[in-house]
Amino acid sequence: MNELKHLAVVMDGNRRWARKNGILEKIGYLHGTKTIQKVIEVCIEEGISNLTLFAFSTENWQRPKEEIDYLFELLKKYLDESLDSFLANEVRFRAIGELSKIDRNLLKDIKDFEDKTKHCNKLCVNVAISYGAKDEIVRAVKKTIQNNLDITEENITKNLDISEDVDLLLRVGSASRISNFLLWQCAYAEIFFSKTLFPGLTKKECRKIINDFKKRKRTFGR
Repeated sequence: MNELKHLAVVMDGNRRWARKNGILEKIGYLHGTKTIQKVIEVCIEEGISNLTLFAFSTENWQRPKEEIDYLFELLKKYLDESLDSFLANEVRFRAIGELSKIDRNLLKDIKDFEDKTKHCNKLCVNVAISYGAKDEIVRAVKKTIQNNLDITEENITKNLDISEDVDLLLRVGSASRISNFLLWQCAYAEIFFSKTLFPGLTKKECRKIINDFKKRKRTFGR
């Protein structure tokens, strides 16, 4: 059976889930944060070492300011309320993406959360904020050049926001696309598309998807 070390999740469908249930779109995002906890719990149970969540893309900056402000308020609230749980479960938090675009006060909160959990080693939760895979690759190439290194696959990998290859990419929310997420790291990832909207994702479905991955035949081009 395949070993799952790195699970990446595109958390899509929060707004549609809210509309479907006749509630405000903001509430959909709030329920999405509760689903994140469920996914984290499954990862711990399954012995997964890396979980990367697509929270906010470089393209999402084009959304209405009111919505963007709410999403970052929700992130701050999540950080404020989750530290004890992360520490108790030995979970590390790490933010990836073009973080320079984020409000200074929120960025400080993110860095503080990272510092307080950096010693945790059961699971690393990477949250992609202001993230786009093409942007990440361009930044990695620039860093490689600035460090006077040869442009090789190994050196570019070292300078990415996250260097660990993805084993399984889970896209929920009915769309069948990768959406500029971890393109380099997903070179040989298995992909699972679910029609479930993210707030409706259950631990049972997560386990079923993981079991499906473990049974797949992975050849890596061989």
